[in-house]
Amino acid sequence: MNKNTLYPVFLKLSQLEVLIVGGGFVGYEKLSFMLKSSPDARVTMVSEKFSDAVRTLADRYRISMVEKRYDAADLLQKSIVIAATNDRDVNAQIYKDAKAAGILVNVADTPDLCDFYLGGIVTKGNLKLGISTNGKSPTFAKRFRELMEEALPEEVDELLESLHLFRKTIEGDFEEKIKILHKHTEVLLTKKSYD
Repeated sequence: MNKNTLYPVFLKLSQLEVLIVGGGFVGYEKLSFMLKSSPDARVTMVSEKFSDAVRTLADRYRISMVEKRYDAADLLQKSIVIAATNDRDVNAQIYKDAKAAGILVNVADTPDLCDFYLGGIVTKGNLKLGISTNGKSPTFAKRFRELMEEALPEEVDELLESLHLFRKTIEGDFEEKIKILHKHTEVLLTKKSYD
C-alpha cells in the first residue's frame, strides 16, 4: 500500500508574494480557490489575455494583473508560482525557471512538475482542514470536503474560542498545560459526544 508522504502546511498568503501565470479557466480556478481561503492573499497574475471572469474576480480583490507574455523576470521577489496556462511548453519553462530561482511551484494538472498540490480545504470559522489525495483524485478531495463541511457543526468555532480563552487561564509549564488541555478535550474523541 502506498503512503501519502506530503507534509501539510498553512501559508499566510498575506505575507507572501504569489504569481499565477495564466488568465483563462484554470487561472480563474486557481485564483478563486486561493481567495476563498485567503481573501487577503497578495497575488499577481500574468497573462497575454484575461477572461472576463478573471477580470471580475481580480477587480473585486484588487489583484494585480499584468497583460503580457510570461518571462523569467516575472518571478522576481515571488514566494510561490502557479503555472496555469494552456501551453505545456510555457508551463514547463515556468517550472524550470522557478526551480532555478528556488521558488515553490505548482503546474496545474501536472503532478510531476509540482512542489505542492492545492488540496481540498474545509473551513468552519477558525477551524481549517486540508485534504490531500496525493494528487490521485481531486474529485474525491472535493466530495470529501463537501461531506466534512456538512458534518462539522456550526458551533465548532464557539468551541475553539472557548478553548482559546480557557488556555489563557491555565498556569504551569508547557507540559502541564498540554495535559490539562488534553483532559478537557478528550470528550471530543468519544462516541457519546456525538450522540
